[in-house]
Amino acid sequence: MIKAYAAMSKGSSLELFEYEAAPLNLNEVNIKVESCGICHSDICAIDGSWGISKYPMVAGHEVIGEIIGAGSDVSLHKIGDRVGLGWHSGYCNDCEQCDAGDHNFCSTTKKTVFSQHGGFAEQVTADEVSVIPIPSGLNHDDAGPLLCGGITVFTPIVEFNINKNHKVGIIGIGGLGHLALKFYKALGCHVTAFTNSDDKNALLKSLGADEIISSTDKSQIKALGPKFDLIISTVNVKLDWNLFLSVIKPRGRLHFVGAVLAPIETSVFSLMGGRKSISGSPVGSPLNIKKMLDFCSEHKISPMVEHFKFDQINDAIAKLRENKIRFRAVLTW
Repeated sequence: MIKAYAAMSKGSSLELFEYEAAPLNLNEVNIKVESCGICHSDICAIDGSWGISKYPMVAGHEVIGEIIGAGSDVSLHKIGDRVGLGWHSGYCNDCEQCDAGDHNFCSTTKKTVFSQHGGFAEQVTADEVSVIPIPSGLNHDDAGPLLCGGITVFTPIVEFNINKNHKVGIIGIGGLGHLALKFYKALGCHVTAFTNSDDKNALLKSLGADEIISSTDKSQIKALGPKFDLIISTVNVKLDWNLFLSVIKPRGRLHFVGAVLAPIETSVFSLMGGRKSISGSPVGSPLNIKKMLDFCSEHKISPMVEHFKFDQINDAIAKLRENKIRFRAVLTW
C-alpha cells in the first residue's frame, strides 16, 4: 500500500490516505518520491476550482525522486536514476505534436494530478517520456518547483528566442516571477520587476531586477514609454492591459503565464499600432524542461523555497493560501 495525503472532499484539509499501486504499463516507471513542491494549481485541484477534481484528491506535481520500478519497454531511464516529474505524467507519443517534440500540446495528455494520484505520496507512476533526469549540478532538495513554476517562465525564452539584447518586464514577483527574474537576468536581459509589494525591493534587486515599478501606478508605468520586447504576466488578477501594451516596443509581446480568470480586455488599436502580440503558454515539453534544468545547472539557479515535512502539509498549504511563502513550498518525507 502507498501512503499519501489526500483531500477527501472539496477544499478539505488533507489527511493520510492509502491506496494500492496499479501494475506498471510497459512504458511506465515508478518513482519513489523524495520531495514534492506545492503549487497554486494544487490548491485549485484540492478546492475543485476547475470542475475536474475527483476525490480522494492526491495533488502534487513537482516531484523529485528515484526510479524504483520500470516497465519492460522502458529505455530512457533505469532503476536508481534521480528524476523529476511535472504537470504531465503521460502522452500518446503518436500524434503530430508528440512527433514534433511538442508533447505538452498532445490532446490526450495524462495529468500527474487529475489523471491519477499525484506526488503528495510515497510513490508516483509516469510514462518514461514525461520523466526528466535531474542534472547532478542542481540542488535536488530545492529543484521540485522547477518542474512546473520554472518551466512555465522558461518556455517563452525558447518559444520567442529571447536573448541578452531584449528588455523584459515581469508582472508579479512570487512563485513564478522570482524564477523569471533569475532566468532572464542569467540570459543577460535588462529586467524590470512590476510588483504591488513595496517590501520586496532589496530582495528583488538581489534576484536580478534592474528596476522595480509599481504594477498599479499608472503614471509610473506610462512614464516608461515603449521600451519592452517582452512583458510576462505571472499574476491571476485583472490589470490595465492596454497600459502595459503601451510600454511594449513595436513587434513586442504581452505574454500570459498566470491564469487570469477574467477576460483580457484590450483595444485592437493597442495591437495594430506596433504590430504587437498577446499570447499565453502553459508549462512546457519534456525537451524544454531538460533544457531548463541544464540552464539552471549551468547558472546555479534554484528556486527560493521553504521546506516542510509531509506531516506538516496542511500548515504549508495554509501558509500558501495566505500568500506568506517566499516563494515556493517543498515537502519531503
